[in-house]
This record gives sequence, structure tokens and C-alpha cells, in this order.
Amino acid sequence: MLQGKTALVTGSTSGIGLGIAEALAAQGANIVLNGFGEPSAISDLQQRLQATYGIQVLYHAADMSKPEEIADMMAQAQRELTGIDILVNNAGIQHVANVEDFPLEKWDAILAINLSAVFHTTRLAIPYMKQKNWGRIINIASVHGLVASAQKSAYVAAKHGVIGFTKAVALETAQTGITSNAICPGWVLTPLVQRQVDDRAAKESVSLEEAKKRLLAEKQPSQEFVDPAQLGALAIFLCSAAADQVRGVAWNMDGGWMAQ
Repeated sequence: MLQGKTALVTGSTSGIGLGIAEALAAQGANIVLNGFGEPSAISDLQQRLQATYGIQVLYHAADMSKPEEIADMMAQAQRELTGIDILVNNAGIQHVANVEDFPLEKWDAILAINLSAVFHTTRLAIPYMKQKNWGRIINIASVHGLVASAQKSAYVAAKHGVIGFTKAVALETAQTGITSNAICPGWVLTPLVQRQVDDRAAKESVSLEEAKKRLLAEKQPSQEFVDPAQLGALAIFLCSAAADQVRGVAWNMDGGWMAQ
């Protein structure tokens, strides 16, 4: 379905980003990976995707808080894979603290990586997409882009901003073949969430399994984590012709979180 297309997925060396990158690769898209990790593990991942799906796979280690590194990543994709057809903004970080205790540097970093980076990649991708009159911008927001939780002010502010930005881009591209949408996952057992589980288990002196249950019980009625592969399948739908008129949507996949 996506043969000849190139997809950039930020934060794609693990978790949600890797699940989406894998789904796009399975549909024939060339992939630009981005994220942190051991060089040998990233090299193995590149080789596995290439061998399994018969595609080209680039890797760029851009720090998503640095606009100049984002620009270099986009330029490399243009040189080596003729540009970005599908942009998945997934990279994110988290910090948990009350507003009055929130470290200034953590606030700045969360806004830079979770929100400003989405602007920087998008502004550089759109001119290429306009040339082809086709493109897909998929921003991985969060259920926290739709509703708040205590002690996550920076993350909630950034993710609400991502949804607003997604809508603005959708309007600006409404009469083109470019669509802009957001996916809003609930709890997904990513390394980011695993750290919250670990912290909870230590703080409450319970097992990791019990900490997972308590985390899910608070917000997610299904009592099950969302699987990155399920998010990948939704991303594939948003890339399809069936989704040509899906524009400016914030689509939650959250086990019933927002239904409460």
C-alpha cells in the first residue's frame, strides 16, 4: 500500500514509535528511524527491518529539542530518500511533579520535545508534501491532550498544544492531498510508562503486576494496556485513501478512558 513512500517516525527506537514504524514498514514504506539507544541495537533494528520488509531504513540521532538537528535529519531524508511523505511525530518525555515544584529545565524540555519539535518537523515536511500533493502528518498526542491528570502540567499543556496545532495544520492543508491528524493513546506499556510502574511499585511496596493493575484501574476501564501494534494499525488507516477526508481529528485509543 505504501511502496515508494518514505515515513519518518520520531522516537522510533522503542515503544509506540517502533510499533508504528514496523506497521508502516510492513506496508512497504521506507523508514527514517530516530531516537536514542545503543548503536549496535539500532544497527540490528535497521538490518532487521530492511531484511524483513525489503525497504530502505535510515537512522538519524537528532535530539528533538534542537531545531538545527531536526533540520539536519529532514535534509538527510530529502537527500537519501527524496523526502518525507508520512510524518509521525511521536518523540516525547515526561516528568511528574506539582506545578509549584516543577523544575524549570524539565518544563522547557517537555515543551521543546513534545510540542515545539512537532512544529519544526511539520514546517519542513509540508513544502515537499505540497509538491507531490500528498502527505500524511500523524501526531502522537495522548489522552492527556484531551483531559488532564494531576502532576503532569507540562505534559498535559504540550499534548493539548499538539492537538491544537494538528487542527490548525489540517485547516491550512484542507484543500490539498495532505492530511493532519492526532492519535491519543491511553496507557501503553512503553519504557516511559514502565518507569511510572516501577516508581509506583517502590512507593507503594507492591509487586510490578499489582502496580500495573492499580495504574490501569485509575483511568483505563478495559484494564488492559493499548498495544503499539494497534496504534500502528490506526496509523496505517490514516495513511489510506479511506482516510482522505479524516482531517484535524484527535482519535483516542484508550480502553474507555475518555468514555467515563
